[in-house]
Amino acid sequence: MLRKFKNVDASIIVILLILMAISGLLVYSATVDDPKIGFDLKKMLIIDGIAVLAFLGVTFIDYRIMMKIAPYLYITGIALLVAVYLFGVEKNKAKSWFKLFGNLEFQPAELVKLLLIIALAAFLARKKGENLKFITGVVPVGVLTFVPFILVLIQPDLGNAIIFLVIFIGMLWIGNIKYTHFLVGLALAVGGIALFLYLFSHFHDPIKEFLVSKEKGHWVARIDTFLDPNSATSDERYQVENATKAIGSGALFGEKYLHGSSVHRGYIPYAYSDSIFVVVGEEFGFMGASVLLLLYFVLIYRMILISLQCGDHGGSFIITGIVSMFVFQIFENIGMLIGIMPLTGITLPFISYGGTSLMINMMSMGLVMSIKVHQEKEPSY
Repeated sequence: MLRKFKNVDASIIVILLILMAISGLLVYSATVDDPKIGFDLKKMLIIDGIAVLAFLGVTFIDYRIMMKIAPYLYITGIALLVAVYLFGVEKNKAKSWFKLFGNLEFQPAELVKLLLIIALAAFLARKKGENLKFITGVVPVGVLTFVPFILVLIQPDLGNAIIFLVIFIGMLWIGNIKYTHFLVGLALAVGGIALFLYLFSHFHDPIKEFLVSKEKGHWVARIDTFLDPNSATSDERYQVENATKAIGSGALFGEKYLHGSSVHRGYIPYAYSDSIFVVVGEEFGFMGASVLLLLYFVLIYRMILISLQCGDHGGSFIITGIVSMFVFQIFENIGMLIGIMPLTGITLPFISYGGTSLMINMMSMGLVMSIKVHQEKEPSY
């Protein structure tokens, strides 16, 4: 155990602790004036403590064990997604949560993202770096991805569903997909997006009426706000407009901690979770946002170094999936609040308030650290 501890990447641990400390400060600022939510320091410390224990627990378990049982982990994840659709509780118009006990809730989609990465890595590792054939390589990876994608999409949770596709693309690329297959896929994706935009613009009202009847009308509002803000209603533009104004008001050095007027006057919905980057921009300005992005950059950089130093294809594939997941979440969360990406429910990793999200993110980093700690061993799967 002591030898394993010597092999950990200390810089990653330091960055994670700094991000968790920043999260506490930002969540406190976002909730201190909100009587409905409030700031529960004891609860947050307990969640952070459990997350750290989860990180350490996964770190010292040989990741190859999880690779061996990947099919069972994947099946368990699919079963959880089916169960939450049937028996879960609805929150923010999405049936994505299990209510455990007290105020504790669990979102299976967060866990399934990690389980999917392990399953895809285990499958791709058996190819040993060879070019992926379409029928025996690309299709199985697509099936493994699109099953949870559809199950999460119908909850409906568009944000997490998109992350499954991002993981799929990232792992296919590093899994040595043929350029011809990639170009065909890219052409189909571009064609699909063009077709969607055409249908959405020409049949906007019928599509909106249909989705509203299915209680998914907020999807149309978010797309309208992104594609044509001028045609969206003031209510539909409310969150994005206030977020961009608040971030811009922070200027270079911000309005100082606990002095964000937009946040503390309640103009920013979900300032403690999805919109927490607004607190960074408004209270700490461009410099504070830059420091946060620098921490993310160093974290991703260290993960990529571990992947490059790993002599095992499976370990590299796992890190690729996790890096793809984090990079997209960071880009999407910040992008949606400054108006360059559609509004979704994607959280900012390690910063947004949320026990399930933090737990899975820390377990993901534990898996990366496990690869660092155990990489000197020969693969046995």
